[in-house]
Amino acid sequence: MPKSLITYITAGDPSLAMTEKLVYDLEKSGADIVELGVPFSDPLADGPVIQASHQRALKKDVSLAQVFKLAAKLRRKTQIPLCFMLSYNLVLQYGEDKFYQDMEKLGVDGAIIPDLPPEEAKYPSVFLVAPTSTDERIKLIAQKSSGFIYLISTTGITGKRKELASGLKEIVGRIKKYTSLPVAVGFGISSPAQAAEACLSADGVIVGSAIVDLIAKKKFGQVKDFVKKLKNALI
Repeated sequence: MPKSLITYITAGDPSLAMTEKLVYDLEKSGADIVELGVPFSDPLADGPVIQASHQRALKKDVSLAQVFKLAAKLRRKTQIPLCFMLSYNLVLQYGEDKFYQDMEKLGVDGAIIPDLPPEEAKYPSVFLVAPTSTDERIKLIAQKSSGFIYLISTTGITGKRKELASGLKEIVGRIKKYTSLPVAVGFGISSPAQAAEACLSADGVIVGSAIVDLIAKKKFGQVKDFVKKLKNALI
């Protein structure tokens, strides 16, 4: 079974027009899913690179409503799966029922809400499993999840790391006991070699900070090359 490459970018960094172009570039370069981060003043679990991207987007007043409009625009040109990553606070402000209705209406395939506990979720979403999660917790997350399971490769915040945490195979095995959903590993994957290593155990990888860092430096051409290298490492 081919391994999946999930790429993260922050919507509105450096602009919504550039985010739209980047989504098409990511798809052409081999991304299987694009996560769109919705800017928030205090994004949970994100390291300094992604936090800075949120701040840049917020300075341009990028809102959840605008990101939904972007998704509708994208859907006219591409069917690549789109997944929002955002704070529960933004969902509440928007209206939880309306949020999920608009996701369906405008063609957004999933949502990752890191600060929403699965116990309190009204709708299926993508939930995060940590290396410290108990089997009981993993079972609950598996029951409540849709799309895929987001496995945090190591405790802490997002960001590039020199090496992956040990024990990935064991954690993936524990998750697979409770679900047939794909398991994608994120947090800290910043090179093709690390992506390939993670996919020895998992069904896919999530790469964010390394891409957002290139965007911050306006190295847009390098984003395409980097994503191609990541995808080639998984084939």
